[in-house]
Amino acid sequence: MDTNATTASSTLRIEQFPAETEGDTPSARFQGWFDAVDAGFHESSTEAAHLAEYAKGYAADNRVLWGIYDDEPRPGVWSPDIPVATYATMVNSMNVGGGRLLDAHQITAVTVRPTHRRRGLLRRLITSDLEQAARSGLGIAALTASEATIYGRFGFGAATFTREVEVDVQERFGLRTPPAGTVEMADPASLQQLGPEIFARFHARTPGSVARQYAYAKRISGQWGNDKPEPDKSIRAAVHYDSNGMPQGYVSYRFAGWSKEPYTMKIVDLAAASGESYRELWRYLGSIDLVQRISWSLAPVEDPLPWALQDGRGYAAKSAEDVLWLRILDPVKAFQARHYDGEGRLALEIVDPLGLAAGRFLLEAAGGNARVQPLAADDAVDLSVDVDVLGSLYLGGVTAGTLAAAGRLPGATADAVGKLERIFATTAQPYCITHF
Repeated sequence: MDTNATTASSTLRIEQFPAETEGDTPSARFQGWFDAVDAGFHESSTEAAHLAEYAKGYAADNRVLWGIYDDEPRPGVWSPDIPVATYATMVNSMNVGGGRLLDAHQITAVTVRPTHRRRGLLRRLITSDLEQAARSGLGIAALTASEATIYGRFGFGAATFTREVEVDVQERFGLRTPPAGTVEMADPASLQQLGPEIFARFHARTPGSVARQYAYAKRISGQWGNDKPEPDKSIRAAVHYDSNGMPQGYVSYRFAGWSKEPYTMKIVDLAAASGESYRELWRYLGSIDLVQRISWSLAPVEDPLPWALQDGRGYAAKSAEDVLWLRILDPVKAFQARHYDGEGRLALEIVDPLGLAAGRFLLEAAGGNARVQPLAADDAVDLSVDVDVLGSLYLGGVTAGTLAAAGRLPGATADAVGKLERIFATTAQPYCITHF
């Protein structure tokens, strides 16, 4: 699908298209778009031989690509076939609690060329896209943000978080629980098939998890490297099997090199379908010879590992990072899809500068489910909530009380904040290990 539109200048046009190939060769339009993304994220230009692999992956993801092109003739500038702004979307499921999956509209590859900043190009792209997504019936949009200050004004709120951790696996390392099942070192290539099968079970049990795009199986299995679709021979892998011989978890990892001290193994990806499997994968990692530290950048905030260790002081949380940002598109669809551990009845007004989710709604939660009804514009409400705040509250990654203390619920009474907190309370922190 192609769309054309004018922006700040009559020479600027928007095109919207799939990842295209001409036989085994990516189209010139795809190549130009990819060049712009590489430049926007300060990456080396992608070799022509690799573009076909990326185009294949993007097609498998059903990605929709957007580009803004500047057709003004200017001698010596970069080719007009390379967009001055890029944007892409796809749809994958998100676990919204209780094993329930909701299709989420995912946004990625957002760039604007420095020469074309401050012209409203991102606003034009993102508002047009969100309006399309809402019209198509999607209840929620999601992204992972390179810059934290950009997306709040478009209604997104940080919703899931991870921690970077380092675990001392020298003499002090040991688990309190006896071994369960077996862990075997695996051919990394086996994770191309086995990894997605195990991840699907992790995804089904983990609130906040997002289903994965094509490239993940390639990278965790060493078929692709981080920076090019060529084999990464540094990848190693292990799989945990339960007492029945069923694979329940995997870890993909690489050595940081002999020049780094203490000698460190870095986890590339770890997914476990049970708490038992999670512990056993760590038992395996702690048994790797000649290694002093295990480093992982995507550990859960509520990590059971330090409580499983005989010496919890060997576990060090180095930093925290937001992962998933959410934006409500359709309050009725989004709220009724979610699982509720809490109960209550709340009338709320959603304030949305883009108008997509704006309105007054009655939310009644009981027995794990919610019923949502639109209210009239003059109906009384318990409180007003900005749409980005609702994005942060949606999965339970932060409480209403914390947001009120931060000044994010101005004018709300203590009673209204309490109702909001009870309804959206969750028994487990949301957790997402998928970037896109």
